[in-house]
Amino acid sequence: MSLLSILLQIDTTTQATTAAPTSESISFFYLMKEGGVLMIPLFICSLLLVYVFAERWMAIRKASNIDPNFLARIREHITSGNLSAAKSLAKTTDNPVGRMIDKGISRIGKPIDHIEKSMESAGKLEVYQMEKNLSILSTIAGIAPMFGFLGTIAGMIILFFNIQHQGFSLETIAGGIYTKMVTSAVGLIIGLMSYVAYNYLNAQINKNVNKMEAASVEFLDILQEPTR
Repeated sequence: MSLLSILLQIDTTTQATTAAPTSESISFFYLMKEGGVLMIPLFICSLLLVYVFAERWMAIRKASNIDPNFLARIREHITSGNLSAAKSLAKTTDNPVGRMIDKGISRIGKPIDHIEKSMESAGKLEVYQMEKNLSILSTIAGIAPMFGFLGTIAGMIILFFNIQHQGFSLETIAGGIYTKMVTSAVGLIIGLMSYVAYNYLNAQINKNVNKMEAASVEFLDILQEPTR
């Protein structure tokens, strides 16, 4: 075998060895641990996000459950002069529309504009109840990325302090940077999820508000119909 053939075989073996890098994986819990102490407030933010979203979603969903025949039955009772049955039906209807109509029925006999204002006030209270705790989601959407950036900056300060006192090492720098940027990634993810959750719940509340406004207009029309 010639010297050239031997050199070619060695070169091929070297290239094959170089082209096959060792596969390494990073554990999720390892990254969370490397994120530092600022992962604690981010973890609390994530728990608040899940709790508030689930609680508000169930409350808003319950508020949106309206019997499609509710106003037709109210119309039937009012036009027949049976106000006690209409009021009883409204009281047993556990949703914002039912409580708003109940307020309007209790004001029957007074001027229409007075009834309308009373129902409007009751509607505002119902909207306030649906919007309760939504400000927590908007706050999390703002502060979670800030916690993340703060963790990364703190990590970079510690990293450069170690470089100054322990010397320069490329592996140490690379490892320190990617672990300290975990807080930024987690903070941005939590902030994005909070922003989406906040806007989704607001959209559902707006749908309920539209239903309440439509019910209010229909109820005022019923009051102006002649009784049988």
